[in-house]
Amino acid sequence: MEPSSDKQSTSSAITAVVEVPTDEARPPVGTVHDTTSVRSPRTWWAISRRCGFALFGLLTFVLALELLKRGAAGYGRIVVNWLDVSTPASALGFGWLLAFLFLSGSPVAAIAVSFFASGTIDGLQTFAMITGSRLGASFIVLFVGFIYHLRGHRRAASVSIGVLSLLTTAAIYLPAFGLGYWLLDAHLVGIVTASADSPLYSLFDLVIDPIVAIVVSILPEWSLLVVGALVLLGAFSLLDRAIPEVPGGQEIFGKAGQLLYRPWVMFLFGAGITSFTLSVSVSLSMLVPLTVRGIIRRENALPYIMGANITTFIDTLVAALIVGGSAAFTIVLVEMLSVTFFSLLVLLFFYRWFARVILRLETTIVHSLPRLAGFLGIMVIVPLVLLFVKW
Repeated sequence: MEPSSDKQSTSSAITAVVEVPTDEARPPVGTVHDTTSVRSPRTWWAISRRCGFALFGLLTFVLALELLKRGAAGYGRIVVNWLDVSTPASALGFGWLLAFLFLSGSPVAAIAVSFFASGTIDGLQTFAMITGSRLGASFIVLFVGFIYHLRGHRRAASVSIGVLSLLTTAAIYLPAFGLGYWLLDAHLVGIVTASADSPLYSLFDLVIDPIVAIVVSILPEWSLLVVGALVLLGAFSLLDRAIPEVPGGQEIFGKAGQLLYRPWVMFLFGAGITSFTLSVSVSLSMLVPLTVRGIIRRENALPYIMGANITTFIDTLVAALIVGGSAAFTIVLVEMLSVTFFSLLVLLFFYRWFARVILRLETTIVHSLPRLAGFLGIMVIVPLVLLFVKW
């Protein structure tokens, strides 16, 4: 009988040992709620601070880009006055180079439409000049990345999105240029009839334009570039406080990141953001701090850039219709549809191969200072050479 008694006592001891931690592991319900109630205000305050920094940082960022564009426009107009554009090739180089100088593609596209409306250039030259304006528009992203690098961030991380934007744009726009040029030259596309009464404005325009007007009225034109660069540094300081640094990239979104970072979703996201801001400079430049701090990876940014490069034509379509009529509208529409065709072709059939080639080329360029300098040299020399091509 003693063995049986021992077994019972042992069983009770074991039960006691098992049960005690179980009871201790279940704290009173009120204790948990008390802890949450203490931490909750701090959490909400931290979130509110980040949202505030993000809002003011974004507005300051857009203001800086507008000041940079206004400052660049001063010397850009000087170039317009003395360069001769008489062939589609020279028009392509002209638009490309002007986008570098203006740090934006939209004003160059507007100049092309104005030239067409006045009879200065023909339809094919207008098409080529608008294509050039888009090829050079991504230079602002590289410029923003360089400014971000001056704040102490790694060069490769800071300028990678700029290089990726230039490479992706060229890879899509050059074949699109060939297709669109053939359609217009062969007269395979008729004049599309449409109408518009006023240009499009984004919410940012309504907020930023009055501030820009005040700054422009006070400061001399030559100083706007310097002031714009300083404001850009301030914008990055605000955005750095708003954006958490996430080494894991898409881990910040958990399982939702698996959907968010799919190529089609990022493609539509880039198209949507650019439709809202009506500025590819803003939508692409915002990728610089987001990529450096790990929120968006380079491979996720590629379809975003492709989508942004399509809807950037929305304001140009309206401007073309107002300034140049249905003929100018048709030229811009052919450009937009040609870019859309090749973008969808890549996304549907060749995306993995396309992304692998572009990302490998971008990595090769940004991780070597001589190669980066050579890449920048090529991006400047090519449009200069095209200016003198009589074709």
